[in-house]
Amino acid sequence: MTPAYEDVPFSELLHHPAATARKLDALRALRLKRRDAEDLALMRVDQMERDATVVDFTSRLLTGLIRTGNTEALRQALPEALPWSTFLPAEDMDALLTELVDVARGAASLNNLAPIALLLTQWRHSAEIYADPALLAALTREPEGDLGPVPQPAE
Repeated sequence: MTPAYEDVPFSELLHHPAATARKLDALRALRLKRRDAEDLALMRVDQMERDATVVDFTSRLLTGLIRTGNTEALRQALPEALPWSTFLPAEDMDALLTELVDVARGAASLNNLAPIALLLTQWRHSAEIYADPALLAALTREPEGDLGPVPQPAE
């Protein structure tokens, strides 16, 4: 299997563009490390299009499984894909699956995976709360988990 990516200093691309680009013959992508900014990724367009096809297929498959009532199979498979999901209550697992399908379909149609990553991060944080009894108790101590109004921040 082709390695996912290799870290390369951004300056290497600037000083040796052809040699740096040739590395993509053996890699899916290059992670261009920058000192004073976020890293960038360099990949072939055909790889990007294949990745988008897989995301689109996966979101449609998930949607089809949900629509045909195969949520139990998805619920059972979810801890394999997202081990932290084992800490979520059953009703939250259902909500996670529903939101994941909706967001994946929308994100695939926009060719933007950021909403999926954000959703998974949010649900992972929920699982972290359920996994910590002291934190769960503190956050659910008030009715409906509401800790009251938040004061306006000082400017």
